[in-house]
Amino acid sequence: MRVINVVGARPNLIKIAPLVEEMRRAPEIETSLLHTGQHYDENLSQIFFDELGIPKPDVFLGAGSGTHAEQTARIMLAFEPVLRERQPDLVLVVGDVNSTLACTLTAVKMHIPVAHVEAGLRSFDRTMPEEVNRVVTDALAEWLFTTEPAATENLLAEGRPRDSIHFVGNVMIDTLLRHREQALQVPVLEQFNVAPREYALVTLHRPRNVDHAPKLAAIVEALGRVRKQLAVIFPVHPRTRQRLREFGLLGRATELLGTGLCEPLGYLEFLHLMARARVVLTDSGGIQEETTILGAPCLTLRPTTERPITADVGTNRIIGSAPERIVPEIERILAGDAPRGEVPELWDGKAAGRIVAVLREGVGAGI
Repeated sequence: MRVINVVGARPNLIKIAPLVEEMRRAPEIETSLLHTGQHYDENLSQIFFDELGIPKPDVFLGAGSGTHAEQTARIMLAFEPVLRERQPDLVLVVGDVNSTLACTLTAVKMHIPVAHVEAGLRSFDRTMPEEVNRVVTDALAEWLFTTEPAATENLLAEGRPRDSIHFVGNVMIDTLLRHREQALQVPVLEQFNVAPREYALVTLHRPRNVDHAPKLAAIVEALGRVRKQLAVIFPVHPRTRQRLREFGLLGRATELLGTGLCEPLGYLEFLHLMARARVVLTDSGGIQEETTILGAPCLTLRPTTERPITADVGTNRIIGSAPERIVPEIERILAGDAPRGEVPELWDGKAAGRIVAVLREGVGAGI
């Protein structure tokens, strides 16, 4: 089985790393790695390849940024000749970025089966571009690998055949568990002059939060109030920094947060900060999952989540991004009322092995 593994953004690298490693151990599978270049910065992306031991991509499309339509179209146009040349038996996509959707559409129209890792996750909010990408990808993919039981139920409710759905666990957790001890040795706390459990860690990049000046300004002010009670470390996503600059808010954010407002960090540094944080505030889906495994309280600055198990079983609370909610929730945690979660089923570091086992069975069956 010739498999092309697709990545397009830095979070995809965390998910693909254990899969590439497992596939290279399987004699029945010939694997290659394709990076669409949807999000690519030489410094920020290269550190992920180095830290996670991911081989250099066999194919780099260099799609770059743009509107959703522009980006999706560029990826499709660049991916089609790669498929004609390499003739894969399977295209494997992860997550919910535009690359996931674009490569799925291109492959399926060329009658090449697609496997989707992290299938079935739903926020039920179609204003999120990621939700549209998830729904369309799952409607077209032939192999659907789920991380939690709710995802399986969503796929069944959408009419996907049960034998195409495989509950395997979470490949992001495979990577986290493999690198946790190494990450805890990285001297990142000294960089910010903080002690364990004495800071809040913040990430923010969703359009709902950063594309509207009044809302972004209100969140910045709320973080300033949080800093009066707890140190704040805020590695700023490039998109968020651009919006802060466009809206004239970068100076105010720097004034309120000081040196806690910093450039994005490598995987190991950020993992260390998550593990030792008193609380994590985020609008990222993956961070909701990682904090659950780390036992770190997480406040999700969105009204919904596509990963409900992190709130039902894990350490996550969905609070939205209203400032009048953020500060009281921080005070609640500081008073000792923090969510204490459990490890979800099959989040045991072996998800990639289960996925590759399913693919190898497919090879044996002549698929």
